[in-house]
Amino acid sequence: MSAKDTLCQMLKTLGFEATVTEQNYEDMLLLDIQTDEPNRLIGRQGQTLGEIQYLLNRILHKGDDSVPRVMLDVGGYRREAREQLAKRAVELADKVRRFGDIMEMEPMNAYDRRIVHQALKTDPDIETHSVEVDGSDKKVILLRPRRQASSSTAT
Repeated sequence: MSAKDTLCQMLKTLGFEATVTEQNYEDMLLLDIQTDEPNRLIGRQGQTLGEIQYLLNRILHKGDDSVPRVMLDVGGYRREAREQLAKRAVELADKVRRFGDIMEMEPMNAYDRRIVHQALKTDPDIETHSVEVDGSDKKVILLRPRRQASSSTAT
């Protein structure tokens, strides 16, 4: 069964009437869900959507690692959240650049951390580091001024 068919069956079992479109996104398959109940499907801060995505990927990759990862979106929610997160990361990077202080972003999951790291990876002045949060599976990202390679040698 295809990723789209598997997702449609999951949504039907969960009581959602939805249509699903698919497209390639980076190295993943993006399944965009259209439903009359987007908030219920998205959940608080995208948690329900993330959990359905996790289960779908577990089902699809069971015994077959060649299947591409699947990312779910509901009516552009993830796209908008991705854009806002990248924008916030750039704004914090500007503060780090201006004041020279280390800035900390809120705890986030691996998917969101990847967005931040990607948004700032080409910034020559900023380093990003993920740091574990005790008692959580989430990590914070620290933004700090990039350490410049020293041109002098110690004697």
